[in-house]
Amino acid sequence: MNTNIYLIAEIGINHNGDLKIAKELIKKSKEAGFDAVKFQKRDLDSVYSKEYLDSYRESPWGKTQRDQKRGLEFEKKEYDEIDKYCKQRGISWSASPWDLDSLEFLAQYDIPWIKIPSAMITNKELVKACAETNKKIIFSTGMSTYEEIDQVVEWLNGSEIIMLHCNSTYPAPLEDLNLKCIQTLKERYNCEVGYSGHEFRLGTSVSAVYLGASVIERHITLDRTMWGSDHMSSIEPQGLIKLVKGIRELEIAYGDGIKRVTEGELAPRKKLRGY
Repeated sequence: MNTNIYLIAEIGINHNGDLKIAKELIKKSKEAGFDAVKFQKRDLDSVYSKEYLDSYRESPWGKTQRDQKRGLEFEKKEYDEIDKYCKQRGISWSASPWDLDSLEFLAQYDIPWIKIPSAMITNKELVKACAETNKKIIFSTGMSTYEEIDQVVEWLNGSEIIMLHCNSTYPAPLEDLNLKCIQTLKERYNCEVGYSGHEFRLGTSVSAVYLGASVIERHITLDRTMWGSDHMSSIEPQGLIKLVKGIRELEIAYGDGIKRVTEGELAPRKKLRGY
């Protein structure tokens, strides 16, 4: 089993367009012991059709899909502040680009890796552009076939990659998690494999580490009852602490598998066996 599991707190759009909420989520992630936080970056006109963006959707920002999605997007002013705040807090940050313009936008920051979301791993142009950054590439494999994963691995040839096993249901039912697939992906692709979870439970992510995941990504929120589609399948601050504690305890307890008499057993061994 890997030690020093890398923990990513997926803020995504759970900041609800509010920089104060984003900073509070960054703060809570650092306090819980996460290594990094992650956001999403989208150029709406590149990702969605005009017809879709003009369609009806009631939200705190207006009556259309465009109003809602624009309300959830941070721009340079906000990301400059996020970059500064993360440096102050001593935690890394990155974001998932959903289009080429967003990838170019992120290039102005010294982010440690790029995360390609499950929805975008079949976008050849975007995947290849991510590879050309020469940064480490993390990508999720939700709702994907082996053939689609084979293809993205080919497009990323030459890049340092980490693939995340994932089920893209929000929240994901326990019977659909298929955590054993972590081992399957490691054997099939001979690369580093992690887990991106969207389920209610915490123990499943700890179990993913036992099965070989070296990176754990979980969506986070200040309150599951907040407005928005991702909050319900996210972890609240107390859950963040419990998750990190469970993973770090497993790292300590897992051991090397070699049977031996430990130093702590010497005294009871002498007392109970006489030698």
